[in-house]
Amino acid sequence: MKGEFSEASELRWLQSVNEYYVQTDFDYRRVWHSGDSLAYHFGYYGDGVNEHGHALTNANEVLAEIARVKPGDRVLDAGCGVGGSSFWLAARRSAQVVGITPVTQHVHAARKRAHDLSLSDRVSFYVADYANTPFPKASFDVIWALESLCHAESKSAFYREAARLLRPGGRIVIAEYIRTSRDLGTRTDVQIREWLDGWCIPDIDTADEHVAAATSAGFGGVQLADYTGTTNRSLRRLYKLACIARPIDQILYGLGLRSKAQHGNVIASLRQYQLLQRGAWFYGILSGSL
Repeated sequence: MKGEFSEASELRWLQSVNEYYVQTDFDYRRVWHSGDSLAYHFGYYGDGVNEHGHALTNANEVLAEIARVKPGDRVLDAGCGVGGSSFWLAARRSAQVVGITPVTQHVHAARKRAHDLSLSDRVSFYVADYANTPFPKASFDVIWALESLCHAESKSAFYREAARLLRPGGRIVIAEYIRTSRDLGTRTDVQIREWLDGWCIPDIDTADEHVAAATSAGFGGVQLADYTGTTNRSLRRLYKLACIARPIDQILYGLGLRSKAQHGNVIASLRQYQLLQRGAWFYGILSGSL
């Protein structure tokens, strides 16, 4: 399991995450967002879900069912992006939602959107490290992290903070990229680094590491299920888009018209699916309760 990190190291990393999302904002908005989803996550396909925008919002439906989100629940959307899941939870599940992210630009955009949607009384957004939040203990009923825990340098620190923040009986739901092994071979390790560096991810943990960290933090009934079957179409969609974009990106990057972060984002979008096909990782959802 990954070790602990100093406060200075964590701050530097959070600044890197902020810069990554600022520089890749155009790519996400033009290529991935669909309708009102505001999604920075993959879509969940299944019975009756066959269109990209529907698949993106269906991810919220799936996680909300697993976490048993009910009206009046106070939910922490840890790694909220521009508020897509937060707005969905407030509108569809009548939850009170607090969204946090290290990306200042996202907080400003989410607050404006909340005002435009007349949801400012049910959602709020803050710049914060979701492994070290400013909230008092026992503040929430649900901790929600949809493809955001990957950005934390210490996953175990996140689980400990989640346990501190939850009230007795509180639930946690995490959707994440899960390593199949720590021993995948040199060539695979090199490509994993290209993927993770391109998306500003320090590392991804194995299933055993996630379960051990959650259990050690005090969560019971911890389960980690493989949801690759429902996300594979979305993962493949991004790969195909990256294949189309790669030649253009390469030229623009060579001319200095795309940044290193933007170029790395395209490479990572290729590597994630290539590595998935080789069995280096799977898409998992972890749940548990106090």
